[in-house]
Amino acid sequence: MSYSVGQVAGFAGVTVRTLHHYDEIGLLSPSERSHAGHRRYDDADLDRLQQILFYRELGFPLDEVASLLDDPDVNPQEHLRRQHELLTGRIAKLQEMAAAVELAMEARKMGINLTPEEKFEVFGDFDPDAYEDEVRQRWGDTEAYRESRRRAARYTKEDWQRIQAEGEEVTTRFAALMEAGEPAESEAAMDAAEEHRLWISRSHYECSYEMHRCLGEMYVDDVRFTENIDKAKPGLAAYERAAILANAARHGA
Repeated sequence: MSYSVGQVAGFAGVTVRTLHHYDEIGLLSPSERSHAGHRRYDDADLDRLQQILFYRELGFPLDEVASLLDDPDVNPQEHLRRQHELLTGRIAKLQEMAAAVELAMEARKMGINLTPEEKFEVFGDFDPDAYEDEVRQRWGDTEAYRESRRRAARYTKEDWQRIQAEGEEVTTRFAALMEAGEPAESEAAMDAAEEHRLWISRSHYECSYEMHRCLGEMYVDDVRFTENIDKAKPGLAAYERAAILANAARHGA
């Protein structure tokens, strides 16, 4: 059974002109001609065309494709093995590219669609991107994580500056209470803890008392949090934790 050049072009998704060119350069010459001299392609020709299109898709120049297909030492099985290796490599590369794009998308969703100068202006020497992989691994399946990303995607530099300033006000309030000798279980300290919880709910995600308790524990269990909080005042992380736990208990959590 044979096929016209138009039929083959339709099968393969190429133009008739492309098939004519392949014939002219000897890359794919049809096995038959009609009485009128028109090109007719058989199944073997279609198999060769499939091989040509595969190598072209991977970026091989036509002269190199011809050398590959006309190599007498390479049989059809070897072509399949080579194609499998090439495809596997292409898939791995595309996966790497997709991962890179995904990370870029995630960074923008986090609201870190700021210039490096703006990020430094807002966050100082703290890089929000540095812990993103860890955050996603630990809380990526939670609604709180998804809500945080939805909100962050809308924040401008000014929004981030406001959020940072509000957070610093809460920290200053805790530090002042600690400096004054106010017990972490006092009403004033618990009120500061409640303001901290509400700040998180306003800025990032709905922070329940149970979740707030977990955050308080993390402030002393994770040395990175402890060191960062204690920059304001040594021992402040533990003080905040105690106030958070007392406030949660006050509200029955």
